Amino acid sequence: MALLANVVIAAAKVVAGTVAPSPALLAEAAHSVADSINEVFLLASLSRSRRRADARHPFGYGKERFFWSLLAAVGIFVTGGCFSFYQGLHTWLSPPSEPERFLAVYIVLVVALLAEGSSLARAVFQLRRQARAHGSPLMRQIRQPGDPTVRTVLAEDSTAVVGVLIAAGGVAGHQITGSPDWEAAAALAIGALLIAVAYRLGREAQSLLVGQAVDPRLQQRAHALLAGQEEIDTVTTLLTMRLGADSALLAARVDLREGLDSEEVEEVCVRIKQELREVCPAFDQVFLDIIDAGSAERARAHSLKEELDRVVAEQDDRGE
Repeated sequence: MALLANVVIAAAKVVAGTVAPSPALLAEAAHSVADSINEVFLLASLSRSRRRADARHPFGYGKERFFWSLLAAVGIFVTGGCFSFYQGLHTWLSPPSEPERFLAVYIVLVVALLAEGSSLARAVFQLRRQARAHGSPLMRQIRQPGDPTVRTVLAEDSTAVVGVLIAAGGVAGHQITGSPDWEAAAALAIGALLIAVAYRLGREAQSLLVGQAVDPRLQQRAHALLAGQEEIDTVTTLLTMRLGADSALLAARVDLREGLDSEEVEEVCVRIKQELREVCPAFDQVFLDIIDAGSAERARAHSLKEELDRVVAEQDDRGE
């Protein structure tokens, strides 16, 4: 839906912005072109990330979504932000000599606002549905780093709505005062907005690609399940990493209580892995490393629990 809206609106903005001519509308046209390219990237990521694991990628292709989201952020920065900055500076230094056709510009801006607003409403509805499925508030779902595609569309559509309003303000200022500097300022503001959004989305995608851990609450839940097993004496290390939108890896080092033979150890490990996958379905890759914990490992185990409790408490204080 976002792609369809942006393709239609981008064409209308390019035509009207060139004919009018309107620097602010041309900056918004670059914004819509960038969004259209990005949504093609995100659609590609959805199909490619669903491929099954193979010998070359034993953990699957879930991180394809993170890679294509990074490309989308780069597209917003280059195609949208940089061109908008260029358009604003060019208008400031070389004001257009032709009179602007304000009516055509306003019509395109109103249509763009309706289209972008509809796409934004659809993205919010989809995020609300995901939030209900996970039993979490909407704002927490937006901040969750699992699936960046819907949040990228949400960021693009939110920025598009704000960008249209900024462009409309610049056009109105130009019409009232007769100075094109208002539109130049609007184009610069749209460029700054796009660069800020691109930076935020790029940082998030970069963190996921490098190997971001799962949410601390999920880590805390997994740690509590492991530490609560009667056969486990100490959980010394808990490592997690996101492998995709709904896929994660968990690797833990545990010290089992004394007196278990090799067959019992095998049965305990199989049962614990099954319980982990039932309580935390995101962990589709679980590895347990059985060790003989010394004093250093036991001290590390105590610090691990304290660190998880501290991070979760900080998130609760921030309302995340």
